[in-house]
Amino acid sequence: MNKLMTQLNTRLAQLKQRPLALALLAAFALSTGGIMLYSGPSTAADDKDKKSAPTPALTVTTTRPQGASLPLRLTANGNVAAWQEASIGSESNGLRLTEVRVNVGDVVKKGEVLAVFSADTVNADVAQAKAALAEAQANAAEAQANAKRARAVQASGALSEQQVTQYLTAEQTANARIESARAALAAQQLRLKYTQVVAPDAGVISARSATVGAVVGAGTELFRMIRQGRLEWRAEVTAAELKSIRVGSQATVRAANGSELTGKVRTIAPTVDPQTRSALVYVDLPPDLRSNAPFKAGMFASGQFDLGASNALTLPQQAVVVRDGFPYVFRLNADSRVSQLKVQTGRRLGDRIEIVSGVTGDMPVVLNGAGFLNDGDLVKAVAAPAAAAPGAPRQAQK
Repeated sequence: MNKLMTQLNTRLAQLKQRPLALALLAAFALSTGGIMLYSGPSTAADDKDKKSAPTPALTVTTTRPQGASLPLRLTANGNVAAWQEASIGSESNGLRLTEVRVNVGDVVKKGEVLAVFSADTVNADVAQAKAALAEAQANAAEAQANAKRARAVQASGALSEQQVTQYLTAEQTANARIESARAALAAQQLRLKYTQVVAPDAGVISARSATVGAVVGAGTELFRMIRQGRLEWRAEVTAAELKSIRVGSQATVRAANGSELTGKVRTIAPTVDPQTRSALVYVDLPPDLRSNAPFKAGMFASGQFDLGASNALTLPQQAVVVRDGFPYVFRLNADSRVSQLKVQTGRRLGDRIEIVSGVTGDMPVVLNGAGFLNDGDLVKAVAAPAAAAPGAPRQAQK
């Protein structure tokens, strides 16, 4: 009986607690549904907005074309040659070469002795010519004395007219023999002078064929010399380019070894090669008598003629992108998208390139990041950093 009463009391307590639990459950469900009704639609709208907003492909800086005065230059190629090359030969015939004093590359002065021939034979001939002159002078003295006496007695008739004429003729013949002997002596002395080969001008020895002990004939070439060490650049230009070159224009010549010289146009060839349709322009280079001069005759060299300057639109080199062999720039449009434009480039000055066509002076062009863009990309443009003033100290990077 007691056990039955205990179960009944427990059941009544559970019935009393059920409405409270149901009420709590209903309140929790109501609050949760309200939260879902409040937060659910807002979160979906935000996700939709995030998905619809495009993302910029890159952050870039822009610039605009700037006007600049660029030099006008004409590029050409050609050979370096001697301004004038002198051929130095022997003026003596049948003499033995005893001494050679210079070699290829030596710098010589005008009148300097380059080689010496044996003078023994010539000295003997000079002595013989001197003796012949002395004999002619002695004979002339006797003839003059006879002619003087003949003139003195010519009026008295002591001598016939024929004898007087003979004495006077003998005097004239003796004087003529003196002149002949003097000429022969001068010729031998000239031969003696020619035993020394001297430089006709200052310059650099470019070739030598003289050999000690050789017996050479008159006119045989012994040395070749570049007169005054002067070289010239013989540039080849087309007939259409000749009109822009003037005598006196400056030209910068660059050799294959990297050396550079600045010269002036001396003259322009009066004819054009009918085969190549090109003409020669002769550019005088500064003389250099050093044996280790950077420019040598026979070198191939390229150069540029300075033809003045002209105005042009320029862009920094990093703003021009080369794709498929053609240059392009990217224009920034009002909708923050870029358009790829094909341009034509021209001259270069430092890190700037002339833009011949394809852009205008007020067009915004992508500067940094142009190489990573494609046509139609969305970008974010930011201000370019201010350029440091020339000579301003740089801050240390952390």
